[in-house]
Amino acid sequence: MSTNVVHLRDVQARSKFFTVWERHRHTTVHWLVECFAEFLGVFFYVYAGVGSQVPFIVGPILSIDGLSSVLQIGLAYACGIIFAISICGATSGGHFNPAVTLTLVLFKGFPPFKAVRYIIAQILGGYIACLLIYVQWHDLIKESELVLAAAGTLDATLFTPQGPAGAFGLYVIPGLNLGGVFLNEFVTDIFLALVIWGSIDPTNVLIPPQLAPFVIALAYAAAIWGFATPALAANPARDLGGRLAAMTIWGTKAAGGRYAAIAALTSIPATMLGVFIHELFLTDYARVIPSSQREYMEVHHNHAHAPGKAASDVSSNEKADLEHNA
Repeated sequence: MSTNVVHLRDVQARSKFFTVWERHRHTTVHWLVECFAEFLGVFFYVYAGVGSQVPFIVGPILSIDGLSSVLQIGLAYACGIIFAISICGATSGGHFNPAVTLTLVLFKGFPPFKAVRYIIAQILGGYIACLLIYVQWHDLIKESELVLAAAGTLDATLFTPQGPAGAFGLYVIPGLNLGGVFLNEFVTDIFLALVIWGSIDPTNVLIPPQLAPFVIALAYAAAIWGFATPALAANPARDLGGRLAAMTIWGTKAAGGRYAAIAALTSIPATMLGVFIHELFLTDYARVIPSSQREYMEVHHNHAHAPGKAASDVSSNEKADLEHNA
């Protein structure tokens, strides 16, 4: 590793408060910081995406044109993913998806107990984001419910993709075959897993670490543009967080029926299969790691072994992060 390392404190004064906090942060409460990063990353993703879904749904109900579109929703989710990975990824490793976390447990030896904490934080991030969005759009959501009630279609519409609750909980268009919905979800999630793992593959010379957030974000946008209408969750944290928020607001009727299991669980085996395909066919131990990836690994290594911090003081969480980032 390079000895010519410059840390933030070498060029920028840190207040005593932050210095003391960071000593504890890197040891006793590092797990909390990681979980907060996972929480905030999913919050960014859901806040941007669902914030664009709400006007897409309530606009037609209230006869207000131009509030949103499928193109806008795809771009909003893509922006949320870029924000999540760019702002929070360096702290937690940037999972932001229970399917990704569980796949890392299976393929990379990610600690199972740590995975449970991550998944709870991820779902909570989606839940809080949806509740805040509901508060921000409350008046127009209630007005749209009144319009549907006056037309006699509230009960038939509320818990569908065209109803106000459909911006938060995920539902299928009435009449769709659930087998087809499952296939749509499964294939799309494999596609996303291949792009994610190809983007974070340290031997991929065409996608340096700085480009990975944008490639992954575009994959999610493309998935939404092409396959959201037949029903697509793509991330259990977004699905479960949003569904719990919908149930908090509208009660157990918002649970989603048989489709709820497809939305919450399908991406887990699909992601694992996608990663298996990538590891089997698209990478191998003899490939060369380019300099941009080595620099990325060194940054993480030198953060964990900062001056004044002995290797024995590195927490088990940080050691796991180094192994994961490598």
